[in-house]
Amino acid sequence: MSQILDQRKFYIDGAWVAPAQARDLEVIDPSTEEAVAVISLGGQADTDAAVAAAKRAFPAWAATPPAERLAVVERILEVYERRMPDIARAISLEMGAPQDMSLADQAEAGAWHTRNFITAFKEFQFVRPLGDHAPTSMVAWEPVGVVGLITPWNWPMNQVTLKVMPALLAGDTCVLKPSEIAPLSSMVFAEVLHEAGVPAGVFNLVNGDGAGVGSQLSVHPDVEMISFTGSTRAGIAISKAAADSLKKVVLELGGKGANIVFADADDKAVVRGARHCFYNTGQSCNAPTRMLVERSVYDRAVEVAARVAEETAVATAHQPGRHIGPVVSRAQWDKIQGLIQAGIDEGARLVAGGTGLPEGVNRGYFVRPTVFADVSNDMTVAQQEIFGPVLSIIPFDTEEEAVAIANDTPYGLTNYVQSQDGARRNRVARQLRSGMVEMNGESRGAGSAFGGVKKSGRAREGGVMGLEEFMDSKAISGWDRDA
Repeated sequence: MSQILDQRKFYIDGAWVAPAQARDLEVIDPSTEEAVAVISLGGQADTDAAVAAAKRAFPAWAATPPAERLAVVERILEVYERRMPDIARAISLEMGAPQDMSLADQAEAGAWHTRNFITAFKEFQFVRPLGDHAPTSMVAWEPVGVVGLITPWNWPMNQVTLKVMPALLAGDTCVLKPSEIAPLSSMVFAEVLHEAGVPAGVFNLVNGDGAGVGSQLSVHPDVEMISFTGSTRAGIAISKAAADSLKKVVLELGGKGANIVFADADDKAVVRGARHCFYNTGQSCNAPTRMLVERSVYDRAVEVAARVAEETAVATAHQPGRHIGPVVSRAQWDKIQGLIQAGIDEGARLVAGGTGLPEGVNRGYFVRPTVFADVSNDMTVAQQEIFGPVLSIIPFDTEEEAVAIANDTPYGLTNYVQSQDGARRNRVARQLRSGMVEMNGESRGAGSAFGGVKKSGRAREGGVMGLEEFMDSKAISGWDRDA
């Protein structure tokens, strides 16, 4: 990428501008531990400028006919798809996704979500009847106003598009604060929106950290809504900060997904579950990090999962192939090492991986794919979100016990069920306390909402529900349906 080294600029009011009040931060390539770019962390003046631009742009954008807003997003998609190689290279540099995965999955996720929003929006009714029982009562959906968007580093474009696209379609204007750890792909994304002709002030980008720009957006009197994806700790802090101004706050937070493998699961269930756990180097909030296995097939499942871990290649993000890359930072690497050691210290049986760098690696934030067996659900590795390639396997004897173990967590994002018994799958899915349940390797359908319950937050991102999340509803009675 050109200009990758110096990114000390913000996108405000339709133009790239120099920071008014900022300090510099290096962006580190986790494959090499070397600085690859420098950005600026904004200050209050930068946040205020971006919010002011969004506030000025809001009346005209909110009044723009939906068909015109749709046309703008369709142009964004066209430019985004052409720039996907640039976006993928940025993601590999900033957070370590291997280059093939970065293009096919990380960058493609943004295009996929945008297509799904376009499909949903074409059928969206901004004014709809309450019901046949009340023929002159209507529900109107209207934009919220200026929205602050705070996104994480683990799936940069996945989360950016899940927020920016519905905000634009809804008629909101926005200020995006991407993760300061992985800001480079969002800088390219801003270039995409500029080329696509998004009106000045409708989309703005200010780099910063949570304590700075993130907190400033959360308390800003002219920001009507905060949409945040990240840690539960940060989500709680944002909720408290936003309370004084009674903002709408939407949170998509952590997870500790259970993957329930019954004895009648298909032959590939354990392999599929272990690979999913290690996917994106375990840096996914919906990763199935707890594998609950029926005791009659438990020993075999442990053997298979250990083999998958041993066969999972670990290598730099800057080469092709099916391997996992590094975790995002030294701080994350240190945290993961401590949690692996906690598993060992608390008596879990280490059957693959462990602490330290993989064999033959002497730099980069690489983690050995790790599997623990004989885990009890009160152990640290079963309760804390590790955010690394670490799988904990727990035995169970009955369906009721499996459900109880799965639900015994503060999180509630995604759970998984593997069984050939359809009635059992349906029954268990309804009992699991999570926002999503995926069964027998079948992914959620296009337009399904992504979100959780409990300490995973209660966002519903994607599709129709994702559009509604960026709007306020209004009840109107006495509507003239003939006018």
